[in-house]
Amino acid sequence: MASEYLKWKYRDVKPDGPPRERTKKEKLANWFHYNKGWIVVWAVLLVCLGSMVWSALGGKVRPDHIFAYVGERALPQDCIAALERELAALGQDVNGDGKTVVEVRQYPSGGDGADPGEAMQYAYAYSAKLMADLNEGESYFFLLEDPEGFQKGYQILAGPDGQLSPEGDDSAEGKAALWAGCPVLAGLDLGGYQADALSDGTIIGDCQELLSGLYLARRGFYYEKQAAKHEADGELWAILTKGAIFS
Repeated sequence: MASEYLKWKYRDVKPDGPPRERTKKEKLANWFHYNKGWIVVWAVLLVCLGSMVWSALGGKVRPDHIFAYVGERALPQDCIAALERELAALGQDVNGDGKTVVEVRQYPSGGDGADPGEAMQYAYAYSAKLMADLNEGESYFFLLEDPEGFQKGYQILAGPDGQLSPEGDDSAEGKAALWAGCPVLAGLDLGGYQADALSDGTIIGDCQELLSGLYLARRGFYYEKQAAKHEADGELWAILTKGAIFS
């Protein structure tokens, strides 16, 4: 019965009669059904572009420190908000606007759609956003699920001396510290979170427990001029990694 209904709704084949002409509303619904994934992709890219233009025109407050989370699933907004608040208390007012602002950007690779095709399109959109971030040199800090995979893919993580690895060295060894192995990070007061899951309803959990398996890393730069722009980030890095254990 369900399949017959879908044929009637999307293919104009009436279960008990000949095809009929669709209405404009039905044509629009049919188009949206088969193109909603790409609509999401373009929406994400347009938001990204609009944000960059808005920031360039001075319409958006420039964050003093930028973190990029790269993992399979997006982190709950409760954890992101708490993390931005606690990290700001450790950072500096770099741009001199009278307040310290930390921004945590999310680049999930798995997507939130139940349909595999939609998940792939989400992943493509966020991958494009991440590449734009890396090309602009925006994020200095990285919260990673898989530092080895990230380093092999982008080769931008800094070593213990803050420098990029020699060409061909795509190992993350010594470049990332486990969250749970960073006393400062593990001691942040992040509280709990509530998040809606597609199949499990509302999930309640502890932010520290959720983040404990991530790794903190930072990016390196080819030129001293680029590195000089992130002097305050380097100072925050020293604070966050004090007593940390690197993998």
